Amino acid sequence: MGQLSYGHTHLTDFNIAAIVKDDLKATSIAGTKPYMAPELFQTSEGTHPGYSFAVDWWSLGITAYELLRGQRPYIMRSSTPTSEILQAFHKVHPCYPAAWSVEIKSLLRKLLCVDAQKRLSSLCELKDTECLSNVNWDAVLSKDVPPGFIPNRRRLNCDPTFELEEMILESKPLHKKKKRLARKTRDQGSDGSPQNGQLQQRLDCVQRDFLIFNREKLTKAKADTDSSDTNLTEQNRAHEDGQNNNVTSAAACLSS
Repeated sequence: MGQLSYGHTHLTDFNIAAIVKDDLKATSIAGTKPYMAPELFQTSEGTHPGYSFAVDWWSLGITAYELLRGQRPYIMRSSTPTSEILQAFHKVHPCYPAAWSVEIKSLLRKLLCVDAQKRLSSLCELKDTECLSNVNWDAVLSKDVPPGFIPNRRRLNCDPTFELEEMILESKPLHKKKKRLARKTRDQGSDGSPQNGQLQQRLDCVQRDFLIFNREKLTKAKADTDSSDTNLTEQNRAHEDGQNNNVTSAAACLSS
């Protein structure tokens, strides 16, 4: 943890790791689905004799892609059937944004090669890639390379309330977290700041003065109004007729 506090990242959690010799294959199924290589699922389907250490390089490719894009190249959950996952590997092609360099796209394609035999699967191959050709690997190993990010030692750099399982299984964990925090803020209401207080007042005003449009009610009201106008017109005509009759009667009286 001492080196982590200086910004030197480490990959951990090797509790299910196993040493596999070059001439042997592993057959046990263990791992987290979004990071498991295709050959692991083929083993569970009984269509492959086993797998080797190439599965780790696939997982590295998934992790690298997720770090760069904020989501994984394949969408799958713990409940996704194995047959459906295998179909996705052959039918779904990972999207590589145009803004990414040609070198990083080439590296990711080599790591995320469905065919384990053709997949980049060794440190020597990794060092030979154009993307990492300028890396001083001895300096990296001795932690002499200045890190791109140094965490603040005075604060917690993770969310302890966030469930690890949810972070692992969600296809877009950061997007999910953003929605969760927004929901939490909405449920708690204003945080007391003047800006949020003014915003809340305006929202209350809009909610109070908002007029709900009801087409059926409007149509009925218009029909009632038309009917009322018709009755009023008839009444006016009758009144006018009565006045005319009175005038006529008065004229008759005068003439008589």
